Amino acid sequence: MTSTSATSSPVSVASSSSAGAAGGSVINVSSLVSQLVAATQAPQQALINSRTQAVTAQISALGSLKGALSSFQSSLSALDTPDSFNAEFATSSDQAVFTATANSGAPTGTYNVTVSQLASAQQLLSTHLGTDGTATIGTGTLQVSLGNASFSVNITDSNSTLAGIASAINTASNNPGVTATIIQGTDGAHLLLSSSLTGADNTITVAETDSGSALAALTHGSSDTTNYTEQSPAHDAEYSISGVAATSSSNTISTLNGVTLTLLGKTAANTPATLTVTTNTATIVSNINAFVTAYNSMAGEFSSLGGYNATTNTAGPMMGNALLSSVQNGIRSALYALVNTGSSTYNSLASIGITTSSDGTLKVDSEKLQTALQTNFSAVSQLFSGTGGVAAKLNSRITDELGSSGIIESNSASLTKQENALTDQTNQLNDQMAALTTSLTLQYSSLNTLLSSLQTTSSYLTQAFASLPQVQSKNG
Repeated sequence: MTSTSATSSPVSVASSSSAGAAGGSVINVSSLVSQLVAATQAPQQALINSRTQAVTAQISALGSLKGALSSFQSSLSALDTPDSFNAEFATSSDQAVFTATANSGAPTGTYNVTVSQLASAQQLLSTHLGTDGTATIGTGTLQVSLGNASFSVNITDSNSTLAGIASAINTASNNPGVTATIIQGTDGAHLLLSSSLTGADNTITVAETDSGSALAALTHGSSDTTNYTEQSPAHDAEYSISGVAATSSSNTISTLNGVTLTLLGKTAANTPATLTVTTNTATIVSNINAFVTAYNSMAGEFSSLGGYNATTNTAGPMMGNALLSSVQNGIRSALYALVNTGSSTYNSLASIGITTSSDGTLKVDSEKLQTALQTNFSAVSQLFSGTGGVAAKLNSRITDELGSSGIIESNSASLTKQENALTDQTNQLNDQMAALTTSLTLQYSSLNTLLSSLQTTSSYLTQAFASLPQVQSKNG
């Protein structure tokens, strides 16, 4: 009879030394559950991540599209209204007589300007008042007036000298523009009163209002002229434009509905200076070039979004996108349309020198554009800013597309909704995996307990069999 080996034992269902097992466990439940959950979650999460990445790319691309349209639209504001083409400038034939500036809309033309008198400010010099500024004049109250504005100066013992009185005038809070200065002469100190305001109405008067006479030496008025000598009179400017005479209290004159003249000197007899107001085509050309540059920048962004890069073998995020195609087609339609400008010669961008290159960008023939502006400025203005004009139509179209109810906002809302839905799917999947983790942990923990029990039983039986007496074979 064959004997049973003392070292043999039943096969164990699991090793009691499994990595991470503790307390007699035969299965690493945490590791096993984690791997099972990860295997279940991975393909679903990968699909969600892929969709999220695609939506995020579309949202980013839509933001780039909006930015490109907004930047291009900014260039249209200098061309999309008739007022945009009211860019005039004024020149003077004799800048020693006057300088000139013109605002938008100023009437173009040439005008004769004569200046017979400049506006001037009054200046009064007193008789000598003591040997120097420290001599005491007196105390009381002075009322100083400049035109219709006046202010009071209280003279006390603390400021009763000529220097004190001058300082009190200069520092008065409601002084409308009278400056007091002490001038020292060989005959003594004098008080100089100067107005900062030109014009015949801006004369200086000084009155003593305290019913006394201590300050009588400082008074001046139309009927009291003995105390001061007029060094400079208060005069209005006297001038004429194209034979129409006028006066002004200031040497800065706003006239001709948008033209400002600054008078600097008088014209010689029978020799008028010339004011010329012309359209500033240089500004218009600059605005048109800026429009072309902005369009080309936008076209480059469109190409990046919807084209294919053969060098990197990558497609743009909006390649084949119907929204991008719609936007591009709408802009091209406005660019290449014929516009009713009142001219059969200048009624399209190409007719004024703006054409398309082989890569889809625009280019400007400067000579042809300048000829169009000089030949028919009104037609060029209408081409951009008139009803149905290129800039006006583009501005209106882009405003609609970028508006709250436009196609771009509609697409943006749809993509945001998709992004939120994918976030919800991720959250739901995480919740499901948390529940699966709990369920599997319970199941494998129970199995672990069972296996541990079986292992204990197996060990007991192995020991029991080993302790039995050996059975001798008949041939032993």
